[in-house]
Amino acid sequence: MELGLFRKSSPGPIIPIEGNEHAFAPNPLPPDWQLTERLWPEVTEAVRVIGVLDGIGRVLPNPAILLRPTEDREAIQSSALEGTFATPKELLLFEMSPPEPAADTDASNRFREVYNYRRAIQHATKSTLPISLRLIRELHEILMDGVRGHQKNPGKFRTIQVAIGTNRRFVPPPPQIVPECLDALEKFIHAESSLHPLIVCYLVHYQFEAIHPFDDGNGRIGRLLLAIMLQRAGQMSKPWLYLSDFFEKYRDEYIQGLFRISTEGDWENWVTLCLRATIAQGNATISRCERLLAVSQKYQHQLQETGGNVRLQAILDQMFIHPFAGVADIARRLEVTYPTAKSDLDKLADVGILKLLPEHSPKTYFAPEIFKIAYENISDNTEEGKG
Repeated sequence: MELGLFRKSSPGPIIPIEGNEHAFAPNPLPPDWQLTERLWPEVTEAVRVIGVLDGIGRVLPNPAILLRPTEDREAIQSSALEGTFATPKELLLFEMSPPEPAADTDASNRFREVYNYRRAIQHATKSTLPISLRLIRELHEILMDGVRGHQKNPGKFRTIQVAIGTNRRFVPPPPQIVPECLDALEKFIHAESSLHPLIVCYLVHYQFEAIHPFDDGNGRIGRLLLAIMLQRAGQMSKPWLYLSDFFEKYRDEYIQGLFRISTEGDWENWVTLCLRATIAQGNATISRCERLLAVSQKYQHQLQETGGNVRLQAILDQMFIHPFAGVADIARRLEVTYPTAKSDLDKLADVGILKLLPEHSPKTYFAPEIFKIAYENISDNTEEGKG
């Protein structure tokens, strides 16, 4: 680390470690910092947006219409921040038929990393555990299941020194003090605080990343932890809100924001960035949900006008949860023959709701309009968004 970058306002000591090097150990939260008056309007707006988003989510006929694409977007974008890239098409097709880990190619291993992140999201959503070190370990074990780094003690906190960035730009605390850092963090999460609950979430995210408690996967677990805390802090019925989309878009600002807390104690700009992310992502998710509901109503009218049967509606409902469908999968799901399932999918294609995925085996259909709304602004060089 460049020790000259660390000022007296840095919220933690520099500790000598082996090899004539140094590490940074963050002081326990809360910091010696108070929310300034200029940020209160943004806090108020973030709370308002979260309330609107949760209100829409609560009245959805099927919450998965919103949950599924937001979870997938989070898995894709949070993984992209760590250099693991998968397009929406790749992830969705992988989920339809994931290979055994032993049969993985480099590409499918990449998809599995993103797929595991989504599995970890679902585990966190269903878990009855409080936000705790135990839950964090469980999420890490799922994240690292059968992928690169799986040998790096999944679900166990590190016992080695790690460094972040080129030229060891940031060196987290040495392993012997990681347990006490984590213990202090867990106590802070559950302690009463005079800080606004949203601010607590943002501070905890920084602290987790600064401690860097695992050998690998810290960024993804930290952002997932942030989403869980935002759900509980905002008293949302479901975890509708994820911030990795915004952090990926403003990657340099996100990374620099974390770093400047460690070097300068710059909490103000970090909290400002997180409030911007909360407002922007909340509004984007609200807009996406409203558009998906409008498309759903449009398709229902189309089916009514063409005399669609109950099976066609069931297929359509499923496409809002997963906009790709294989003929065999639909036959199994609806307990009908393969020819009947193909006939139903062809009927939906005839009215322009579905398209046959070109050059893909086994035969697979997709819903281009649903896909475009759910996954727009995520890089994908396929034809899903066309037409």
